[in-house]
Amino acid sequence: MTAHRSETGRRRLVLAVLATALITALTAGALAAVFAGVGRADDPSGGLDDGATIVPSCTVPDLPGTVVTVFLSDMGVDADGQHGRMTSGTAMFLSADPAAVPNGNVSFLAINGGRLTHQLIVMPLAPGENAGERVIVEGSTVAETGLLGEASATCGSGEGQGILPDSSSWVTLTLPPGRYELLCNFPGHYAAGMHAEFTVGQVEAEN
Repeated sequence: MTAHRSETGRRRLVLAVLATALITALTAGALAAVFAGVGRADDPSGGLDDGATIVPSCTVPDLPGTVVTVFLSDMGVDADGQHGRMTSGTAMFLSADPAAVPNGNVSFLAINGGRLTHQLIVMPLAPGENAGERVIVEGSTVAETGLLGEASATCGSGEGQGILPDSSSWVTLTLPPGRYELLCNFPGHYAAGMHAEFTVGQVEAEN
């Protein structure tokens, strides 16, 4: 009787261990599947730990001057059209690292970590004007008056048709001291949050 109970106990212990291992494996697999479907598009940091680096699929040449990495991202939902025309409120992100540099040659490396096609354009900010305050005109874009340059060629430099997901583009500009705005001007993208202020040199406080 005692031997039977001992054997039963061992079987229950083995079953419990196997069940725990199975649940752990299933949970890990489920989490992996979830995070595999999230990626950079749902997080301006790319869903990566602090200090991690997003590596674009393009071969980027050595860029002159101060290199500024501009991350472009989006939630990637409810979009249609060549450049992801928004059909409902969709959060988008644009951030520059660093956000302030000395005056002189500045190379912008734009990395598209989203699911939609994006672009980077550089425009000056007038005194008293802040990033995100430009008037949205017909077509859900902003006027590009004073445009200084853009990076919108997939795996290339300068102007193009847009930066495809998981790709990059770059442009080098000579910028005097001042305040600038970095933005994506595809329809609806500026209004969805794709803009950031950028500073070159020492800018005196505005009165």
